[in-house]
Amino acid sequence: MNKNELVAAVAENSGLTKADAGKAVDAVFDSITAALKSGDEVRLVGFGTFAVSARAASEGRNPRTGEKIKIPASKQPKFKAGKGLKDAIN
Repeated sequence: MNKNELVAAVAENSGLTKADAGKAVDAVFDSITAALKSGDEVRLVGFGTFAVSARAASEGRNPRTGEKIKIPASKQPKFKAGKGLKDAIN
């Protein structure tokens, strides 16, 4: 499912127009992104938790040349599925 299909499904299930459903989906994505940027985690009970994980700097190798390269520290978004989502899938 891509974003357009998600917007169409939200519109159909909620009775909103596709334009309003698109605004709602965008608002949810923007709100989750803003919370993660500020260092918060987003817990949706029964669905899952979005959080930010810090990756330490490390050293890797270029597979083509074997040259050592430095991989800088970074922050990565993580998602952990909740019990409700796991149960719905299985």
